[in-house]
Amino acid sequence: MDKFDEMLQKEASLGYVYRLAKESERMLKATLEKDTSTMEEILEYAHNTETPILSYNNEVELFSIVNLVYLCARDSYRVEREDKAGLGFVDFIFYPENPADTGIILELKVDHTADEAVQQIIDKKYSLRFSGKAGEKAKYTGEILAVGIGYNKKTKKHQCRVITLRKGTLY
Repeated sequence: MDKFDEMLQKEASLGYVYRLAKESERMLKATLEKDTSTMEEILEYAHNTETPILSYNNEVELFSIVNLVYLCARDSYRVEREDKAGLGFVDFIFYPENPADTGIILELKVDHTADEAVQQIIDKKYSLRFSGKAGEKAKYTGEILAVGIGYNKKTKKHQCRVITLRKGTLY
């Protein structure tokens, strides 16, 4: 599997799969660098090219697009969907394989703003998932990014916001 993964990343002759892997790498890099304009560009392009027009505004399709554009994250993260966290269930949470690396909490909101998605991450204390249980030593020690993605059905625009959640807080 490692050899196959390596080939996907390096072999341009694989066409679509190669280009998908490269875009996915670019998405993860943009997220870690908080480059929201690149994130929005990649999301919009993937959404426009991968989703059938009759289900374009379907929330399930949008979740699938997010899964697709973060495909390469699975090389260095354990990606969970609808994971119990804090006071609810987070849409996506990326647990780094290296506990000192950056963890990612991603909330997707349809017909709401990216700011509202980030606020939900904070309000529902989703980052507690990285802290471990009471009395335990924190398993993850790297910074945590709150990633909010808003999608407007009417304008068909994607909006992203990324903030760093500080250590030592309850969120």
